[in-house]
Amino acid sequence: MEIFGVDWQAALPFVAIGFFAQLIDGALGMAFGAIASALLVGVMGVTPARASYQIHLVKCFTTAASGISHAFSGNIDKRLFLLVLPAGVVGGVIGAYGLASLDGEAIKPFIFAYLGLLGVLLIGKGLRRNTRPQSPKGAIPLGLLGGILDAVGGGGWGPVVSSGLMLQGIEPRKVVGSVNAAEFFVAIAISAAFLLHLGLEEFTATTLGLLLGGVLAAPFGALAAKYLPASAMLVIVGTVLTATTMYWLAGKFF
Repeated sequence: MEIFGVDWQAALPFVAIGFFAQLIDGALGMAFGAIASALLVGVMGVTPARASYQIHLVKCFTTAASGISHAFSGNIDKRLFLLVLPAGVVGGVIGAYGLASLDGEAIKPFIFAYLGLLGVLLIGKGLRRNTRPQSPKGAIPLGLLGGILDAVGGGGWGPVVSSGLMLQGIEPRKVVGSVNAAEFFVAIAISAAFLLHLGLEEFTATTLGLLLGGVLAAPFGALAAKYLPASAMLVIVGTVLTATTMYWLAGKFF
């Protein structure tokens, strides 16, 4: 089943992974990297380094599709987008070029402790139904930190930036749309370093499968973000963060 030299039968499992990961990411503003990495490494047997490279390359395209979908759905706040965009790009460049030698495993406990706490707080906020729109505060530091962690650890943009902004009471769908749209430029900045060393040979059946699945899922994720109630989104995001933290703890200590 080869088309244009690509064995699409071999790529189909990766299409499914890309679709599922982008559907969650587009709806909640996070988790493409985490979900794709877990399934590629844990289920499909891809090495962690290759998985990280491929995910960043794919995100250049899936985040573009997601950003356009969110724009058409009216989910982007221009002010919030312009606040997190430059900070995220700078953070991504710092992470890719200045902190490439940092041991990602060493900082994981601190990242997961932060995300687990955010998850609990978001669930509590969602259950209280206090979802009145607020003005963004600390968007620039969150964007900078999210860009650095995304480059160093292969993920972190969505969980850090989206959840941090939602916790302040900013309308969740605007957070998701704005952060997803800005992630395109962050992904480009981070991937540029990889492309200089790896070239286009990384566009294997795995990469193309992830890319196709992610692009197909982008419009559905944007629609879900538009129509999900704000309180429900806070609870779902909080649950995803808490579950991710518990999964990491279980794998670490058991």
